[in-house]
Amino acid sequence: MDFDLALLLVVVTFVSGVIWLLDVLMWKPKRQAAAEAAKAQGIQDETALQNIYKEPVLVEYARSFFPVFIAVLILRSFLIEPFRIPSGSMMPTLLDGDFILVNKYAYGVRLPVVDTKVIEIGEPQRGDVVVFRYPEEPSQDYIKRVIGVPGDEVMYFNKQLFVNGQPVEQTSLGSYQHDGTGRGMTGADMFKENLVGVEHDILIMKTRPRRDVTTVVPEGQFFVMGDNRDNSNDSRAWGFVPEENLVGRAVMIWMNWDHVQTRVSWDRIGNSIE
Repeated sequence: MDFDLALLLVVVTFVSGVIWLLDVLMWKPKRQAAAEAAKAQGIQDETALQNIYKEPVLVEYARSFFPVFIAVLILRSFLIEPFRIPSGSMMPTLLDGDFILVNKYAYGVRLPVVDTKVIEIGEPQRGDVVVFRYPEEPSQDYIKRVIGVPGDEVMYFNKQLFVNGQPVEQTSLGSYQHDGTGRGMTGADMFKENLVGVEHDILIMKTRPRRDVTTVVPEGQFFVMGDNRDNSNDSRAWGFVPEENLVGRAVMIWMNWDHVQTRVSWDRIGNSIE
């Protein structure tokens, strides 16, 4: 069963808020009245009076955790959400084991759970690294780079990218060398790609079969690819990403755990995602 953290946050925030509100409006006044009645009957023992006035444990927890729940809900739903990179499809930009921060409002403000956009802010641009709900299994989050926006003609032929009939400039950087979680791609050809002014590194394995495609991006859709071009399940295989599936723009690596070398890669922490 898929675990919906957003739904859980909404539920616990609502429940704790309702309990706290009921206590303020109903239960707390009753406890105060009971304590005053006890005093009127001559009970002066402070411990006994405090026990009458003391809020129930459930109310105490609700009052304590409601501000925390609502702060986390607002932060995660509208501002920044952390994600973990689970594969090497975005190498060399991102490695398996990178923990990243995603800007949730870059492409508009959406309500949690229902994902309805309530405020328009911006649209993905070519070169953006985006997190989105996988169109074929929306409970899974994917991360890829935007290659084509609505109206673009995208062609990938013989491992060369073309956008609107123009070849995307590639500059050879030699063979990719990396240890730890990146060692599986050691020896792949690395290039600096200039995607309409956005420069980023990509990996190509010339020995892998070609995956040629030519398409025009429809309105409200986006064509995405992984930077690890021959090891990425992306728009070349399953088509476009609908605008409503967008989660946000990846902006920074805040942590990395190299599970091959069982250590933190300190040099990756704090790197911006280009």
